[in-house]
Amino acid sequence: MKLQTQSGKKIYFASDFHLGASGNDDLAKEKMIVAWLEEIKHDASHLFLLGDIFDFWFEYHHVVPKGHIRFLGKLAEMADMGIPIYIFTGNHDMWLYDYLEKELNATVFRKPIVLQIDSKKLYIGHGDGLGPGDSFYKFLKMFFASKICQFLFSWLHPNIGFGIARLWSSKSRAANISKDARFFGNEEWIFQYCNQIHPQIQADYYVLGHRHLPLQMPLLNSESMYINIGDWLCHFSYGIWDENKFHLCFVKKT
Repeated sequence: MKLQTQSGKKIYFASDFHLGASGNDDLAKEKMIVAWLEEIKHDASHLFLLGDIFDFWFEYHHVVPKGHIRFLGKLAEMADMGIPIYIFTGNHDMWLYDYLEKELNATVFRKPIVLQIDSKKLYIGHGDGLGPGDSFYKFLKMFFASKICQFLFSWLHPNIGFGIARLWSSKSRAANISKDARFFGNEEWIFQYCNQIHPQIQADYYVLGHRHLPLQMPLLNSESMYINIGDWLCHFSYGIWDENKFHLCFVKKT
């Protein structure tokens, strides 16, 4: 995939909003995201959302999850302005099908892609299941991605299906709180993955989410950079492509 930068315009990246995960604080977070989108719409040429935008998402044939109307409305406004929106599925919203493609004219990716911006190459995606270890999750991901699993889940009443999914999601998040907050240095598993694939990909930037910890790490023996976008649960971080460089930025929580 190739993009050309436009004079006075920027390309924005965000990940791991986890809308629906914050209980009573979810509306405040949604309004914060909407305020950020309102701010960037004036100079955004493209918007990339790198997965786990929703804490859980499943599209029945005629039913989608309720809520997040301000967020979806703002995305629709940006789409109507002619800003292309690219959405990657994450481990929490892998069951996103064609609803946002139809409503927002968004492009949905289910795997990492190589993005050429002018003379630079970026490898971008969500980041789940990459790197060494976590064999159990990698098995679960294969299971949840199967058409059989999705078909069986679709037969559950939404009240039951969503209840099970949100309980699972909250337990998964709670189990990873300490891991998400800790920096593992060169043992960062996505960092290891980027170093592993770099001889074949030769990207200038490896931009991923999932980790929930904003990171900028030069690859080993290379000038290329691994960047983790972070999250909107704790860090409220995002990325900007501007003047042929990638910048990691933060929103001040008010």
